[in-house]
Amino acid sequence: MLLFEWTLVLLLVAVLLAALARRLEVPYPSLLAVVGAVLAFLPFSPAIEIDPELALALFVAPVLLDAAFDTSPRDLKRNALPLTSLAVVAVMVTTAAVALIGWKFAGLPLAAAIALGAIVAPPDAAAAAAVLSQFRPPRRIMAVLQGESLLNDATALLIYRVAVVAAGGTIVLGNAVPIAALSLIGSIVAGYVLARLFVLAITRVTDAATATILQFVGTFGVWIFADRVGLSGIVTMVVYAITLARSAPRRTNSRNRVSSYSVWETAVFVLNVLAFVLMGLQAKPILNRLSEEGRVEALLLGLATLVTVIVIRLAWVLGAGAIVRLTCGWLGPQWHGGKEGVRGDLLMGWCGMRGLVTLATAFALPADFPGRDPIVLTAFCVVLGTLVLQGMTLKPLLRMLNFAPDQSIEQEVSRGRVAVMQAALDSLAGDDTRAAAAVRDLYAAARTVAESSENPQAATEHDELRLRAIKHQRAALERLRHEGTIGDEAYHRLQEEIDWSELDASPAGRFQPLMT
Repeated sequence: MLLFEWTLVLLLVAVLLAALARRLEVPYPSLLAVVGAVLAFLPFSPAIEIDPELALALFVAPVLLDAAFDTSPRDLKRNALPLTSLAVVAVMVTTAAVALIGWKFAGLPLAAAIALGAIVAPPDAAAAAAVLSQFRPPRRIMAVLQGESLLNDATALLIYRVAVVAAGGTIVLGNAVPIAALSLIGSIVAGYVLARLFVLAITRVTDAATATILQFVGTFGVWIFADRVGLSGIVTMVVYAITLARSAPRRTNSRNRVSSYSVWETAVFVLNVLAFVLMGLQAKPILNRLSEEGRVEALLLGLATLVTVIVIRLAWVLGAGAIVRLTCGWLGPQWHGGKEGVRGDLLMGWCGMRGLVTLATAFALPADFPGRDPIVLTAFCVVLGTLVLQGMTLKPLLRMLNFAPDQSIEQEVSRGRVAVMQAALDSLAGDDTRAAAAVRDLYAAARTVAESSENPQAATEHDELRLRAIKHQRAALERLRHEGTIGDEAYHRLQEEIDWSELDASPAGRFQPLMT
């Protein structure tokens, strides 16, 4: 009962923090990290432990699936060079630099030091997305950050898995590369096949609640399956998620899509809350177990690692961007960093906040892993430090860089909506009935609005009239129930009909979740 009560309190606090983060225009994980750190030192904070084997499946699998639906394969192809640089090379360089510090200066075994490097190497773009989206920076930057956030986890966790196994003395370094290669190929094939099978199954489900539950079961099931057969859970999940994101939406009905998107948004938010709070609660027993000298050494390791990951990312992004612009400028803007130049590199370099994946991989270390306590404490220091230092200063940096608002998505929406509305009008060609004329007027008005790239999804005149009518419908429905003319079951059915009508008539984005 105590755990349940604490969970309710923490979720309420998280909602308040999310509202505060929106007002301050900072990433809400930054405030969560601060609260998690404070909670660790409260005398009445509960002692909550989490099974290391559960951590990755619980926290990482659903977050990867959610991220895949926000990542465009087209943008991945267009930005192949910067994505390879950030998601593969930069992760390996950061891992090596942190491992050197952990091995040489903190005395960690080499395998444990490499595991620490892999834990703190991958940034999480979700922490920056909330702030960046408000300023609409160049689309290329957002696409690179989102793609990096999805792909860098695969690189880091492949290194992490090898390091964890090597720390147990069950792997020879010379065998690590072929084993990793086989695991990578098998994971790609498994992720693709499992996604195709899931799409075949989910298209037969018409109930929204059942479909959403099956999505969660499928997500966790794919991760567990990959882990059981010796594949990379992270690579399998990334391939599974991208394949699903491309094929599932057009094969499922609209009610299931609306329901699942809302549920997943909430689930990812709750997982972030639990991860940050649990990490804070882990810090307290770790500090108690360490001697006074050990605490100082662990905190110094955390500080050194924090400085290293920030400096390495900035140096890498700025240096690589300058070199590419000098040597590959003739290939086109997509190769040499676009029109943003150094300003774009500086923004991407500063968007290096660590988040949920770093916390989850630290959780997932076996209880008897060498140097586990200082590694977990270091991971928490890096997450807290990057979210507070970089997250809180991201808004002033964006103002200083002064990017012109990017309109490319609005322009694509305009072109797409014009084509969609024209297809609807073409389907009514030759139909001279009054009903067809009314529907034709509605689509023609929507096409006219869509032709304006400034606000292609604004409400049409028809929509404004429908919204005004819906307001009166709601008032009449409430009066009917209050008078006892209709019962609650009829009330809820009619309310659902009016809700769908309002969703259909409202401008796109009006009902978008506010947590992100």
